[in-house]
Amino acid sequence: MTRERQMSLLAARRSREAVVVAVDADRTKGTMEAVEWALKHVVRPRDIFLVLGVFNDQLAKKNSCFPFKLLMDVVTSGERLEFIDHEEVDPIELEEEFERKREQYRSSLQPLYGLCIRNEVRLVLKVAAGFCPARVAMDESQNLNTRWLVLDSHFRKSKVFLKGHVSCNIAVVKEKDFASLMLSNETEPEISPWNPEPKHPVEEDSEGFSIYQLTKKCAPAPHPQSPCCYPMSWRSGFPRAFSHNELEAITNGFADDNISRAPDGVVVYQGILQETSVLVKSYPETNKGFRPILKILSRVHHRNIMNLVGYCSTGASTFMIFDFPCLGNVEMNFQSDELARNLRWRVRWSIALEIGGSLRYLHEECVDGPIVHKSLCSCSVALSHGYSAMLYNFTTAEWLTSDFPPNEDLIAESPNLEGDERLSVDVHDYGKFLLELIVGKSAGKDQSMIDWALPLLENGELCELMDSRVTEIAGDARMVQHMAHAALRCLKIDSDHKLSISEWNFHRP
Repeated sequence: MTRERQMSLLAARRSREAVVVAVDADRTKGTMEAVEWALKHVVRPRDIFLVLGVFNDQLAKKNSCFPFKLLMDVVTSGERLEFIDHEEVDPIELEEEFERKREQYRSSLQPLYGLCIRNEVRLVLKVAAGFCPARVAMDESQNLNTRWLVLDSHFRKSKVFLKGHVSCNIAVVKEKDFASLMLSNETEPEISPWNPEPKHPVEEDSEGFSIYQLTKKCAPAPHPQSPCCYPMSWRSGFPRAFSHNELEAITNGFADDNISRAPDGVVVYQGILQETSVLVKSYPETNKGFRPILKILSRVHHRNIMNLVGYCSTGASTFMIFDFPCLGNVEMNFQSDELARNLRWRVRWSIALEIGGSLRYLHEECVDGPIVHKSLCSCSVALSHGYSAMLYNFTTAEWLTSDFPPNEDLIAESPNLEGDERLSVDVHDYGKFLLELIVGKSAGKDQSMIDWALPLLENGELCELMDSRVTEIAGDARMVQHMAHAALRCLKIDSDHKLSISEWNFHRP
């Protein structure tokens, strides 16, 4: 295909609205239900209708290298494009697998071809392997003028992540003619011209989505309330103790599909409290970190710390509830080119200021004495609405004063260092975090990125360090220079000169 033809197709895609349906290609149940629901309820004439099949398991078993491949079939116009990006797999075996999957989808979609052609709907089939389902759904939605993103039930865990990263409406099809919806802005539930029967909310699920079913009534469907952006931890009456029954309601009975992740045995649930998204962390009985963390977080309150909403301790069950970071953490945003580009230099500068302010609060402004965090990095800085930064992950944090908290067994064990030396750990980590903001990737736990960057920082060769994905505009260079200067000072602290977190300029340039 010529470049002119490619540009023409890209312009045409941008001018037409799209409906994207993401389905789990490793399964068959529920796949066509999501496609049929979208076609019946939200696809309009002249739309682009993209069916995106994402599968991992089969290729992961067949190829240890776990390849990346994307096959696109423009069903209603006969065009076909293929992209293969791996040299260490058997291309014949891989092609056979994709051809089998493509034919399976073409057969399933065959009854829809005529309807799409009559209504000038451009039906597109894509099959992807080796991609994170949430990320490929996000990327495809952002590449098109997407009005609706529809997920089958197997991808329901991705809905909260996608809610924070796409601007279109989101639907999760639970079963035939049932879907939970998150509408964009003030969008009303749509009535497809192909099936003009209105839809009405039946109930609200645990994520604040409203569940709709096709009905034959003619009353207009009320639009569901959007989750509130105002953090729960800053509202009157919080933080507070919760009962186990309250947490069951927040997490929909601790449903498996509400589990976000489970690091080190700590299960993290996503839930809804008073129409606002929250995180619920469940600590195992053997975890000794619950009480020290609770003691610290119950005594700190800062706009740039992921503050405590509440807690629950009932025998063997212990939980903490936190505000929900709708934009993930900084490390996660670095891993996607699209998300990294959204972290413009002014945004990164603001994040640097906010996290610097949270450290200054912990070190110098806490009423009960200094607190050292000891885990600052891009994966422990969460982003909320408007890219507001919040420091979290207080697993290794500790007080430096001996008289608080009064129960000495609750103070985390730490090396036998003077207080200011332990605070210097945070200052050094802050320098590493500033370097991560400049470079646009996580430094990890090793020293290699710091060793590579220090000579460049010392020589002022910032162009070699700056994240090339970010477009520089007027005034950006000065912000990067401020971050680089502070990073160099923080990274070069030694026993002869202990730099406090307040010794560099927090004022905006």
